[in-house]
Amino acid sequence: MNVFPLSLRCSLLLVSAMGAACSPQGLQTLTAIADARIHGAEIIDTGEPGDSVGDLVVFDQPLLDEHDNNIGNNSGACIRTQVGHSFQCQWTLTFQNGSIQVAGREFDQGTSAISIVGGTGAYSTITGEMKSVNNDDGTFTQTLYYRLR
Repeated sequence: MNVFPLSLRCSLLLVSAMGAACSPQGLQTLTAIADARIHGAEIIDTGEPGDSVGDLVVFDQPLLDEHDNNIGNNSGACIRTQVGHSFQCQWTLTFQNGSIQVAGREFDQGTSAISIVGGTGAYSTITGEMKSVNNDDGTFTQTLYYRLR
């Protein structure tokens, strides 16, 4: 059963000059919105007062599809590595049929490319990357580009 009827799309792979095919081994895309508007991140100030290297950010937020339907959970932690620039993060996107673990550098602005480091359940053989964008409204668009081996 596909719990992402609108969010999970299989991209077409060119298999010959004659046509294209879509398969479980092909590139797939999953877009989810991490909603920090109600369940904001907790900032743990560990060094100098205010934004400083070593500060921690922990979060546990709902994941929504493009129609604001709850499709899972977004939970993890980040360490401030460069003030006003970026964090080093790792988190888990949890869905009804499994979870996806990601880790990498999250930029304060723009698009961040985050590694998919593993998964469970339906995602136990996942490999790929996630593009994360801060929408500046308390939400983050997380688009995963992946293959199941």
